[in-house]
Amino acid sequence: MIKKRRNTNTVSIGDLRIGGNQPIRIQSMLTSETTNVEACIQEIKRLDAEGCEIIRLTVPNQKSVESLAVIKKKMKNIGINRPLVADVHFNPKLAINVCEFVEKVRINPGNFADQKKFKKREYSDREYEEELEKIEKTIIPLIKNLKKYRCALRIGTNHGSLSDRIMNRFGDTSIGMVESAMEYLRICKKNKFENIILSMKSSNALVMIDSYRLLVQTMNSEKMFFPLHLGVTEAGSGLDGRIKSAIGIGTLLCEGLGDTI
Repeated sequence: MIKKRRNTNTVSIGDLRIGGNQPIRIQSMLTSETTNVEACIQEIKRLDAEGCEIIRLTVPNQKSVESLAVIKKKMKNIGINRPLVADVHFNPKLAINVCEFVEKVRINPGNFADQKKFKKREYSDREYEEELEKIEKTIIPLIKNLKKYRCALRIGTNHGSLSDRIMNRFGDTSIGMVESAMEYLRICKKNKFENIILSMKSSNALVMIDSYRLLVQTMNSEKMFFPLHLGVTEAGSGLDGRIKSAIGIGTLLCEGLGDTI
């Protein structure tokens, strides 16, 4: 029996709304490099024709930020009004700069301000708090620009890139994934920014399912009701990839969880 869909906040991504009583939104990611503007436009045309509602692009450098401004202008010229999502890793400055040209920014808490150098180290409670204070200082400029440009944020935790700090305290676990996201979510709420979506991606469908369930339990306990983007990362291609994605995404949808896929 399919459960009633979880009630969430409603988040705005440009003119599109996600969560609450909105339909489950469909999104996809381009395969072309963002600096290849014409190739991106051709992919966007094909996705738009298929009804894809949200389009994500990778932003590995400042040239990609500048290319997004051109892509946005070209989309407008050909009458396509789909919200764009900038996928940013390792470089907080890029996330800040790109807010002007997209409707949503996706960051990975495992590499936005933290590090992954496979170091083993025990953190005292005080040291751990100091690291959280550093994260807050790093994310506050992003929050300011998200507000300025009315941009949404996806806190996208990835099982394969948990930071050394999280790994040393929680291990390679669903608990670690959830805590990694919750740290950022608490900072955003503290700084009065709540236009947020979360994801808990793993290439292991069972870990992915467990992490989303635990995230919802944790948010409920703290009276947070943010929408979820569902996905199995690196699921693969062909039949195997479709089966793995169907197991992970389908299980959660049947439990009433998920607002975009």
